[in-house]
Formats: sequence, structure tokens, C-alpha cells
Amino acid sequence: MAVTPAFTRFRQRARALLADGVPPADAIGAWHGAGTSHRGSAPLAADLFAGAGLPPGAESSTPVSRATRPRAGAAPLVPSAFLALARRVVLHSAPGRFDALYALLWRLVHEPGLRHDPLDAEWLRLRQMARAVQRDAYKMRAFVRFRPVRDDAAPDTNAHNGADTLHVAWFEPEHDVLEAVAPWFARRFASMRWAILTPRQSVRWSPSSQRLQFGPGAERAQAPAADDGEALWLTYYRHIFNPARLNLPLMRQHMPRKYWANLPEAAAISELAAGAAARTATMLAASEGASPPAHLLDQELVALDGQAPEPHLALKTPTPPQSSGLRPSAADTPALAPRHTSLAALHAAVQACAACPIGVCATQAVNGNGPLGARLMLVGEQPGDQEDLAGQPFVGPAGRLLDQALARAGLNRGELFLTNAVRHFKHELRGKRRLHKTPGQREAAACLPWLLREIDLVQPAALLALGATAARALLGPGVTLAQSRGRWRPGPGGRPVFVTWHPAALLRLPERERARVWALWLDDLRAAAQGPQAADPGVADAVNHPMASGSGVLA
Repeated sequence: MAVTPAFTRFRQRARALLADGVPPADAIGAWHGAGTSHRGSAPLAADLFAGAGLPPGAESSTPVSRATRPRAGAAPLVPSAFLALARRVVLHSAPGRFDALYALLWRLVHEPGLRHDPLDAEWLRLRQMARAVQRDAYKMRAFVRFRPVRDDAAPDTNAHNGADTLHVAWFEPEHDVLEAVAPWFARRFASMRWAILTPRQSVRWSPSSQRLQFGPGAERAQAPAADDGEALWLTYYRHIFNPARLNLPLMRQHMPRKYWANLPEAAAISELAAGAAARTATMLAASEGASPPAHLLDQELVALDGQAPEPHLALKTPTPPQSSGLRPSAADTPALAPRHTSLAALHAAVQACAACPIGVCATQAVNGNGPLGARLMLVGEQPGDQEDLAGQPFVGPAGRLLDQALARAGLNRGELFLTNAVRHFKHELRGKRRLHKTPGQREAAACLPWLLREIDLVQPAALLALGATAARALLGPGVTLAQSRGRWRPGPGGRPVFVTWHPAALLRLPERERARVWALWLDDLRAAAQGPQAADPGVADAVNHPMASGSGVLA
């Protein structure tokens, strides 16, 4: 970040105060004018800086090629980290920033050991302020949008080379970062005549003079309005918007709503976000020559601001067409599951599933294994690397740990039916290794029809959900492991569901924590082995309720 006049003034005054031995308590109020820029209340002239100069008394011109340096003089040595910190903190909007900086400087001079204490409260507070300034400067570089206006005061009004055009931007930073960020804009747009207006200060750049001219603050009304070029940009933005890569929480984190007023594309964000799910489904279906999967289209859409979409944005679930190819389409596969009357036929159909893209990179689909009518069906998350290669569930490290736990809990694996909520191994390649990736909501939703039909065919007495992915598949999307673990709840078809940890979660725990969780996990497995009657007869009664017939997810 460039050296600013505010930092230069602070360094000069701090040197003088230190030379006179003035302690921080006596230096309060000695910084009057140290942080002031060109803050006059009078707005800019109609031509922005009154032609070639600024209003009298407020003129400042700084070459972009070199920063202003204070005159050399004897001064105490301080860590270079403090100088870098001060260059940012002086730009903060907090009134007491200079007092806080001088207090830390005084301590660094008189307490040399302080420079080796990274947890000092004053160090931490000023570092937090410096990060806020750095973040504000980054946002300014990212979110400034220039709009062209005609500048009649330009020295060369030749319309053919665009010399009479001034590109103006309005921005409202939280801190005084304009003087620090303006040199970056001068380097980035060196051949363009531009000006940036902010409430505190304004700056103008001219390629002919190669100098930055700073002036007083402006008002938002002085910023130019949208033009035809902006409408063209919005059309381009809508066409390049990729709904499959939309991440709303990350977007809000990096582009807070307070900056939206300065962005032309902000008006289209809510509309594009509301239709992202439908566009993603359409893109996937188009790649397979079929209509979008129905279970993706009837999901509830939420706009970027957290409000429900307008009625005209609501999506209707189309009737999926029948596929004519040998391989079922993404739209056909969920509808095919209920048609199979045997596990063998169901499992063969899963191998040809195309409802989500992860099956393309997997070796094979991994279906459930065990006897029909099992007293307990164990539902995990997804197959791992070894399960993907063997085609059998729970044969890897997590499966071996599960075998040990089942034996300790008095359960015979041969009498249980083991399966997964997601049938393919989702992973990412790291060299020759395939690292596990948690399946997303779309993958789990694509596999849900297969899981529900498998439950109907096996007819287990109860279900044991291992992990959050399995719990959400059996009990609904709003279920959390922390709220549901160790409890019986009615699940698909009214069958009782017991929720506990997945064995892979124990393998990821530190050694000391694993011993404690291992004991709790064994208690959960023993409770599942005893059935719902031992803990909550009301849940068992739900199985025989007249409304509990058929397959479905009861939230």
C-alpha cells in the first residue's frame, strides 16, 4: 500500500513527540489535522475539479511514480512491522487511531521485548484495524465502475481519439483509502482520463500530466447516470453467468450488499440467483438430451437476499419424457426405481443411473448387501475408495472399524443389511490418490429414489443412519446430527430410524478424543440393537399407524 500524506504527517509528529519525551497520555489531541485530506464541504464544480485545477486552497498534485518521503532525521529504531501497520491504520476511520498508534510506538521504544509478543492486546487491536483498511482498499479496487462523460474542459477536444471523455466513478469506502489506492488505478488505467468521487475526497488522473490531482469530497448526485454501454454490459453479464458455480454464502462474503449500489450488475443478481437451480438442471439435461430431473426442479428457490422468489419466478415441474436410449436419462432414473420388484433388478438399474455426474468417474455403483427382512438396515454416506473397487459396502477402513463395533454391541453383520445413501464414490484426484469428497445435496437427492425402493424391497424392521448425509436422506433436509443422534424417529414408511456417527468420523478424530467417542458410539449401537421399544415405544407405534404405509421421507 502506497505511503500517504497522513502517514507522513503522523511519522513526523511522532518523531517530534518521542524526541521531547512526551508520553502517550500527554500526546492526546496532538494529532489535529494529521489525518485530514481534502474534505471541504463544498461540492466539486460542474466540470469536476474546475477544468485543469482544483478549487483554490484545496489543490494537491502528486506524481504517481514516487511516494512522498519525510526528511531524514535521527529517530528511534522500531520494527518494520510497525511501519507497515501504521501505513494502514492511519487510514482507518476510527477517531483515536493516532493515539493508539503512538501508544504502541511509545511502548515499542521503551519495552523492546514487546516486538516479540504477538498476543499483546494493542498489537492485536491495531492489526485488526489494519486488516479492515486493507480489505476496504481491496473492495475499492474490485468494485469501482467507471462511466464515461463528456469533459468540455479537456485540453484536447478531438472527439475522434476520445480525448474529450472523462471516465467517472462513485464509491463509498468505509475508510480513507483513496490516496493509497489511487496510484494503483493510475498504473492500471494509465492511458485513460478518469476521476473517482467519494464522500471524503476525490481524485483525478490525466495521462498528459501523469499526475494524480486530489480534491474535496463529492456527493452521489454528481456521479454520472447509467448509459447504453451499461445495458450492453448487463446483457453480456447475463450470458456469461454460470449458475452451476453459484455459491451464495461466498458471494455475500466477498461482495456485501452495501457495495451493490455501485455495481451495474447488482440489479440482475437476485434474478439470476433465483433461476440458478432451474438453469443448472437444464444444462445437465441438455448434455444428456433429456429434460431436467424432476426432483431438482421442484426444489424451493431462495433469492440471494434470503427472500422467497417472486411468483413469476416459481418453477413448474415438467413431466419427464421417456428415454428411448439404452442408458436411462437423468429424468428417467428416479421414475424407474419403483418399477423394479427385486433387489437384483434394482441394483442392475442403479449401475446405469445417469441422474448425477459422479457416476462417470466412479468404477461402479455400490449397492446394499444383506438378507431380506433384516431386523436392522445400516445406511452410510457413500462408498469409499476400496468399496468402489470391490463393489461392496463397508469393506474399507471404516468398514473394519464398524465390524469391531458391531461385535462389541452384540450385532451380527451377517444378519444386517448394509447400504449407502449415495451409490457412487465422489472424490478428487491428488496425484494417483482418490480423496473422499462429501456428496452434495444434488447427488443425495438423485440417489434417494433408489434408497427408498431398496428399503421397500428389504423390509427392515428399523433403520440405522450412520452420519449426517444418511440422516438427511432418511429424515429430511433440515436434520442435523447433533440434534438427532441417539434418538429414534419415524422415517420412510413410518419405520423407526436411529441416528449415530459414521465410522469414518471416528477415524478422523484425534487419538484421545476417539476413545471417548468410541464409548458413546458403542452405546448408540447397543441402543439400536435393542430396538425402539426399549427407548421410546411411541416411535415403534408409528410403524403400525394407518398413515405410515408406503415410501416417503417423514420430516
